[in-house]
Amino acid sequence: MLRVAVVGGGPSGSCAAEVLAKAGIKTWLFERKLDNAKPCGGAIPLCMVEEFDLPGHIIDRKVRNMRMISPSNKEVDIRLDPLGYRQDEFIGMCRREVFDAFLRNRAAEYGATLVNGLVQSIATGPQRKGPYTIHYAAHGAGLKGDCQTLEVDYIIGADGANSRVAKAMDAGSYKVAIAFQERIRLPRQEMSYYEDLAEMYVGTDVSPDFYAWVFPKYDHVAVGTGTMQNNQSLIKSLQRGIRQRANKRLFRGEVIKVEAHPIPEHPRPRRVVQQMSLVGDAAGYVTKSSGEGIYFAAKSGRMCAEALVQVSQQGRRIPTAGEMKRAYLRQWDRRYGATYKVLDILQRVFYASDATREAFVEMCDDKDVQRLTFDSYLYKRVVPMSPWQQVKITAMTVASLLRGQAIAPKIYQPVDTAVGRPQEDFVNPGAVQVEMTPRGRSPAVDPQPDNREKSAMTRA
Repeated sequence: MLRVAVVGGGPSGSCAAEVLAKAGIKTWLFERKLDNAKPCGGAIPLCMVEEFDLPGHIIDRKVRNMRMISPSNKEVDIRLDPLGYRQDEFIGMCRREVFDAFLRNRAAEYGATLVNGLVQSIATGPQRKGPYTIHYAAHGAGLKGDCQTLEVDYIIGADGANSRVAKAMDAGSYKVAIAFQERIRLPRQEMSYYEDLAEMYVGTDVSPDFYAWVFPKYDHVAVGTGTMQNNQSLIKSLQRGIRQRANKRLFRGEVIKVEAHPIPEHPRPRRVVQQMSLVGDAAGYVTKSSGEGIYFAAKSGRMCAEALVQVSQQGRRIPTAGEMKRAYLRQWDRRYGATYKVLDILQRVFYASDATREAFVEMCDDKDVQRLTFDSYLYKRVVPMSPWQQVKITAMTVASLLRGQAIAPKIYQPVDTAVGRPQEDFVNPGAVQVEMTPRGRSPAVDPQPDNREKSAMTRA
């Protein structure tokens, strides 16, 4: 009988382990930290709730309104009601520690053996053909403690951007971006504003190549930003940028948690090598432009495991790399390859400068653009455009890009309060005051992250 180790207990690893366990294949699921909370906006599409049978109690907020905020603070509301969506259609907002634990525990309930331990190394055998010996430190043993071992026939690497499985299989190097997030508890009045609304900010002050966010959670908001590998040294100043811009809406906010984590910029050169496969962040399945990774992580874990079950004949034989490339990778690339390429192009075009970001937000005010965006996000399907829509959106893009040149600000300003607080509230000691940052310049920043950030960025 086939023996499989799934390294990494996030959405990709847990969904893979669940499929394997259901098929009766002996499966071990490794997770180094069972209360791990990856810094992540935590947004999931509606189709994921149905497809992965997610219960309502793990969804903190059901967002039906998005607010896009440009560098000049032009605000565009995208609301589902005027677009004709049903009341039960929404974007789910989750805390990763709750979401991940549910999927991990469900895999264990179906028969996967959950191992709370840190995988330290993998002996792959001659030509990496296995069998594979996993050396790991069980929880409490520490990095220098007694190492335990496990021998398996197949490994699924679901252990994130710094994947040890990817290193063992020589999956090739790739660039990693950095996400930084603070969880901030707000006064009741401010928190009510984010009841079913999420905000996205764009501008060089918050990210030179991505966006910043304020997403609602159970009893707080997640405030964060991200940037590509070339700009990682700016991450502290970019986080100050989003705190500055959203300052009046984060009135007297209390930071309760600080998180940072690497995320992949593109798929790895090799995702299947011998009897080892990569899924989720380890494979590089995070989309450009939107930065979405949760759905694609879970989906890749499920697709990889389903292919493994099929090719192994329910665990009766060990599949070859060629078989898994055809059954898993070819199907994945056929289904989602175009999505990744299109979103990469959109990021390159609309996140290139403040002028293009102004154009991007202006375009989001169009109802056709809003419907196309939400249909594709909520249901993960390509929505065809009519010839008229194509012509209209093309013309609108050109016009918005031209106007963006004139609108882009020279100085970034905080957005106004959303709950009507008087201006004097923001000069009292209880309101956080931050210095303004002129466009194109960033405050001095220590190129070396502090201990909290460094440990979060380097742990796998």
